[in-house]
Amino acid sequence: MEILSSFRDPALSRRLVKIIRSYEGKPLNFMEFCGTHTHAVFKYGIRQLLPEDIKMLSGPGCPVCVTDSRDINLSLSLARISGVIITTFGDLLKVPGSGGKSLQTAKAEGADIRIVYSTLDALKIARENKERPIIFLGIGFETTTPTVSAAILQAEKEGLENFFIFSMHKLTPPATRAILNLGEVHLDGIIGPGHVSTVIGSKAWEFLPLEYGVPFVVAGFEPFDILLGIEKLVEQCIEGRPRGANAYMRSVKKEGNPSAIKIMYDVFETSPALWRGLGEIPGSGLKLKDKYSHYDAFLKFMPTFKAEIEDNLNCRCGEVLRGVIDPPQCQLFKKVCSPDNPLGPCMVSSEGACSAYYLYGNYDLPTFPPHTPL
Repeated sequence: MEILSSFRDPALSRRLVKIIRSYEGKPLNFMEFCGTHTHAVFKYGIRQLLPEDIKMLSGPGCPVCVTDSRDINLSLSLARISGVIITTFGDLLKVPGSGGKSLQTAKAEGADIRIVYSTLDALKIARENKERPIIFLGIGFETTTPTVSAAILQAEKEGLENFFIFSMHKLTPPATRAILNLGEVHLDGIIGPGHVSTVIGSKAWEFLPLEYGVPFVVAGFEPFDILLGIEKLVEQCIEGRPRGANAYMRSVKKEGNPSAIKIMYDVFETSPALWRGLGEIPGSGLKLKDKYSHYDAFLKFMPTFKAEIEDNLNCRCGEVLRGVIDPPQCQLFKKVCSPDNPLGPCMVSSEGACSAYYLYGNYDLPTFPPHTPL
């Protein structure tokens, strides 16, 4: 906590806010890609510290939120197979599939579904239940995928034949490309995901200023981190010289973590993937390489299953993930959709934008007019 205290120093933060509020120019739209950033922005009241001509938009940086309905339905199909033990992270449990069914519903109906905190827990369950198939529902971005790769290699080393992965893993840069290519929202800058960038490095985002002319900064999750990231984006916009910046140098290196990247691509290879709200994005998914395909739950169990997709048409989670609307613009928000009764994954996940808006409830507080002094 002593280390973090400097990143929560009010005096240092006020200096950055003063610089940001001095901005004079056109209105700016900045998108924080990461769901953890969205929650931190609300928790620390950062939106209310900004001038009204700088707007923060939430992006698709929530792994549970962007998991497509088809994959939720396929997960439900896996859970219904006799004798199977499903292992999953807790956030995924309440995400509704077609007809409002969820893994939590399946568990209540008798499916053996167990919440784990890491793939090591899933491996432990596989060792203790060698007569039963153990399926780990693999969701997450580049941050968690290397740990799944390590679990596969460990299973191979131990000769575990009852351990399987249903890979729903996704890569973040292609999703950012997809949003920019759609052109639904104009973005003047992007705050990149700190956790992901710890693995893939700040270099992975250089295409944003080079190809799209969009300023980019990697930021951490403390108040000073986020304000510093915003200040660096404002600086680039004033100069009219978009480039990449790293405001999280204590964790993120240009090349990232080569060991984590290596183990990830030793086991997985890129593939197309379906994203909620974005559709199929080429090269944005990860599937097991042929060498490890015997651990692939989809190949082992799914060919006989068809996943019918029937989303709640009133849920606008997809538009929230693309930054097209804010959660309060969804007619379900707070009326019938809440954390106790989530109708879409953006309200289910602890990283979801709808969850952040609901939890902190300060989205309708006024921001400061331009150039308002401290």
